[in-house]
Amino acid sequence: MTVAPTWNLALALILLVGLTVVVSALGELRIGRQTVWAAVRAVLQLVAVSAIVVAAVQHLLLAWAFILLVFVIGVLTTSRRTGVLDCWPWVALAMAAGVSPVLLIVFGTGTAPLTGIALIPIAGIVLGNVMTAHTLVARRSFATLKAGAGAYEAALALGLSRPQAIRLMDPDSAREATIPANDQTRTVGLVTLPGAYIGVLLGGGSPAQAAAAQVLVLVGVMAGQAITVAVAQLLIADARILPGWLRPLMHE
Repeated sequence: MTVAPTWNLALALILLVGLTVVVSALGELRIGRQTVWAAVRAVLQLVAVSAIVVAAVQHLLLAWAFILLVFVIGVLTTSRRTGVLDCWPWVALAMAAGVSPVLLIVFGTGTAPLTGIALIPIAGIVLGNVMTAHTLVARRSFATLKAGAGAYEAALALGLSRPQAIRLMDPDSAREATIPANDQTRTVGLVTLPGAYIGVLLGGGSPAQAAAAQVLVLVGVMAGQAITVAVAQLLIADARILPGWLRPLMHE
């Protein structure tokens, strides 16, 4: 089973985007324009990436270069989304802290062969998910700290250090940022059949091989996200990752 780039695909995409736009208008979601733009970008980007991946999967060095490019784009994307573009080196540290040990374990144990065709999908999936986790923990943390500015001042007045006060004000953001990945892992095969499983099946693999690949990716994502949000939370508490508008409230 394959999905070919034919007029049927084009029609399906147009109908799906149109459905989203209609629902956005009826529900006053105000996401119609960004949905259309996101879909157009996705098509153009995947066409370009497909051409690059053809070469990258055949040469390990090119595969690493491609993953590095994905990492840089991920860092810049989550930095912009959370308003901390000037803190991108610290964002990169948080993301690298999550991705690196996962790849080391997956490929170091020989569970997956260190080849371009294995590296690109595994690293790409983990990178995408740690980027999302960083965005979630940062946005939630910043909103919580803004809402609790008065309590933060009180904590400082009681003698707590800035990191202690920030951690006291925001005990839940890191945990909540990992909930989507945990839920997906717990319900895999019951509610969802994620991409790695479907990809292996479409590529001709057996259901057992598909299940092995999927559980490896899901557990790797959980580990990567847990590390990334933990490191990000420490960097937020240390005022390494803070948006400019929040720094005065934190006396930074």
